[in-house]
Amino acid sequence: MDKNAKIFVAGHRGLVGSAIWRKLKEQGFTQLIGQTHAELDLLDAQAVARFFAQEKPVYVFDAAAKVGGIQANNSYPAQFLYENLQIQNNLIHHSYLTGVKKFLFLGSSSIYPKLAPQPIKEEYLLTGPLEPTNEWYATAKIAGIKMCQAYRRQYGCDFISALPTNLYGPGDHYDPQNSHVLPGLIRKFHEAKISGQSEVVCWGTGSPFREFLYSEDLAEACIFLMGHYSDEQFINVGSGSEISIKALSETVGKVIGFKGKIIWDVSKPDGTPRKLMDSSRLFALGWRPKMNLEDGIRSTYDDFLSQNK
Repeated sequence: MDKNAKIFVAGHRGLVGSAIWRKLKEQGFTQLIGQTHAELDLLDAQAVARFFAQEKPVYVFDAAAKVGGIQANNSYPAQFLYENLQIQNNLIHHSYLTGVKKFLFLGSSSIYPKLAPQPIKEEYLLTGPLEPTNEWYATAKIAGIKMCQAYRRQYGCDFISALPTNLYGPGDHYDPQNSHVLPGLIRKFHEAKISGQSEVVCWGTGSPFREFLYSEDLAEACIFLMGHYSDEQFINVGSGSEISIKALSETVGKVIGFKGKIIWDVSKPDGTPRKLMDSSRLFALGWRPKMNLEDGIRSTYDDFLSQNK
């Protein structure tokens, strides 16, 4: 990418978008464009059309989405489906209309079948039923990937898609009900520690395995892919390692300094039993993550503390 080209980071204040923004600045890119929701409603097709016509970005990182954990997906299925479809349709279509040179769409590992063989290869998409607790979000993301592929085939657009695994890092949302698992655990254990509770109740059995990727690592992967990847096939972006939710909870408790017991509420859903991505295609291109999980949790907890002074 040209260091002086206009680059639009959609969702530049979110977990992923803010990390991409920081990494682009660190690497010397000078013309970054970011729009808050108040400045540009990505659900509004006419507003998005005006923005692209006026700004004419050369590169677009699509990190904008409505996201949340199991409870949020269960509670707001229509919003997760409609808003994500609308956002990505507007960004992809108007990138095509205004001649964007390269577009990166960020999908999600939730697009894969609930019982996909492990580790999950890109070709396992649409080979089985989705995990019911996040099928609405996953359905929208599958449509975004297919839309990028369709625009490549019909119009020759250099639109690529990357599928990150479970993410965490600075700038995350730490709501105990609607957040993803790791930031939700950080808040739970922190509040238990400061209130002197003797136990923390966690959802499910603790037996599922999950893979986690630090948001700064994903940002570097996205910038790497913009410079080194141009293929219709979407590409997995993971850390290559996994941990049980039980061990993850114990690690979060250790980092935060919680000394009590962990109780498992087995009446709550576990979600997919295992979800490890096969990121060998990306690793073969020469990219690898840098942050180990415990240090990443420590950095994320520092961010939580800075947000909750």
